[in-house]
Amino acid sequence: MKRNLQNGERLRPVDLARGHGLSTQAIRNYEEAGILPTADRTLHGYRTYTSLHAGALRAFLALVPGHGHRTATLIMRAVNEGAAEEAFRLIDESHAQLLDDRRTLEAVRRALRDLELTAAAEPEPGPGSTRVTGSGGTFIGPLAGKLGLRPATLRKWERAGVVRPRRDPLTGYRVYEEADVRDARLAHQLRRGGYLLGQIAPLIAQVREAGGLEPLEAALSDWRGRLSVRGRAMLAGAAELETYLRERG
Repeated sequence: MKRNLQNGERLRPVDLARGHGLSTQAIRNYEEAGILPTADRTLHGYRTYTSLHAGALRAFLALVPGHGHRTATLIMRAVNEGAAEEAFRLIDESHAQLLDDRRTLEAVRRALRDLELTAAAEPEPGPGSTRVTGSGGTFIGPLAGKLGLRPATLRKWERAGVVRPRRDPLTGYRVYEEADVRDARLAHQLRRGGYLLGQIAPLIAQVREAGGLEPLEAALSDWRGRLSVRGRAMLAGAAELETYLRERG
């Protein structure tokens, strides 16, 4: 429970820690990290804190859920050093990252939707199709042609971990199974959306782990929920930080 402190009231580390379920060592660590302003000392060398330190602690703990421990630490350190503009820059970077994550999420959703529409509209393979006779897979040349890519692009994607074709034991040729074709199509949609291979590979890995596109929908919904929680946490952190900035004067 938050205490109503009187101006000038002195607090021990244990008083400051108790209201937030922290240890006194954590309070000392926060002071040493610059999260809290430097404490005054008694004649015997004991730390004493005030309402200003309590406000700094509330601001930091409110910032952590939205910005992460490291960035929240840097924000508070900047504020306590009188570098408010640096603190605002760090906050702006966190908001920019959140926006980028939202755009990535929507790009994945669009890519999945496009992929499902493409698969639904595609006719069953017939004579002269890209299937490898007797194997149910596709060679690199026909797949590249189907996607409008060069075979060298698919080989590059393979090195990046985006696609993982098997090798035919007799010929050594790359063979793309149905899941590989799906991954290549998804990667193609994301590349068209401007995403780098380093961003795409982890998303493709999630599709593989989920066992296909349908289970991934639940993961994407969860992802969207977590982004919303993060956005609200940033608002809560901003409110506490503004209160602390006013108290600092």
